[in-house]
Amino acid sequence: MIFLDAAATTPVRREVLEAMWPYLTGEFGNPSSHHNLGEAAANALSGARAAVAKALGCRPGEITFTSGGTEADNLAVKGIALARRAGHPALNRVVISAIEHPAVEESALYLQRVHGFEVDVVPVDRNGVVTVEALRAALSPETALVSIMYANNEIGTVQPVRQLAEVAAEHGVPFHTDAVQAAGWLPIGVKELGSTR
Repeated sequence: MIFLDAAATTPVRREVLEAMWPYLTGEFGNPSSHHNLGEAAANALSGARAAVAKALGCRPGEITFTSGGTEADNLAVKGIALARRAGHPALNRVVISAIEHPAVEESALYLQRVHGFEVDVVPVDRNGVVTVEALRAALSPETALVSIMYANNEIGTVQPVRQLAEVAAEHGVPFHTDAVQAAGWLPIGVKELGSTR
């Protein structure tokens, strides 16, 4: 069989399998446990967190591991929007692009259906790009969050995330990007992508 969707799902590389094998077969400690296996797992987890933080250009304490992109998108979109509205009830809008990954789109629609948020969908141009002007037009004083994916998993469009994040920051709105498809292909450092922290 010839598999041509290696951007979304890939076989496990031998190096990854070899690195994970000890934890899959014997060193399976709970990193919260206070015994040798637990402490070894905690050290391994700490090392992994430090490596990811280095790749992203952030602090290890800023890394939260999830089971994958879908869980991470749900956590970010729902968590940020709900937390912001809890502090400021008028913040009841979420802005997404017309070509978002279903994990982000469904999270926004959940907020609409269950929590009464409005979802503002930013159109893309003929090349699938969200322009700064289109994002600016979609923002309002009630916007709680902007979420626009970095690299589209279906059409391959790379969004000008840094510029879009700057527009959101000008309006005091947190900016989330699903960068799963970009990892390994494009710069993914938080400062390169426009982090204002």
